[in-house]
Amino acid sequence: MRSACLTLLILSGLSINLALAETINCPDLAQAVQVGACPSEEELRYTYTGYCSDNARMYDMKDDVCSSFQNYRKLKNVVLWESGDGAFSGYVSCDLPVARVKAASIATIAVARQGSMTRVVCTYGEGVVFSHRTKQACRPEGDGSCAGNPAGCRASCQ
Repeated sequence: MRSACLTLLILSGLSINLALAETINCPDLAQAVQVGACPSEEELRYTYTGYCSDNARMYDMKDDVCSSFQNYRKLKNVVLWESGDGAFSGYVSCDLPVARVKAASIATIAVARQGSMTRVVCTYGEGVVFSHRTKQACRPEGDGSCAGNPAGCRASCQ
């Protein structure tokens, strides 16, 4: 009787661990949605003046962002996008047409640990990057290259 209870306890523990395991797939950007609005040219010029004022640059002289409005615009002319299910998000350049974002092909998957959080990072063409944050420990399946096999671009998390 005692060994039967012990076996049952071990099996229930294994099933709990298996239930907690999760496979995370990189999203298909055809289903992605733009969450916010892109900044207007007027807003960018206004914030450039504030961000790159003489007082702001005193504190960070290494920053090349303020060397020209074009550098600043490249950094700040972005908008938040989410995957269709909302699990992944990323900031995408407003200069990239929506059709090209939605047609971007998955290139790689990577996993990075930041403190107690894990980031599953999916990189697409055109410099588009979507990430998912979780407290689970994750690892990419395979070598992280997704070229030719978008369905295989996933991470195992526990």
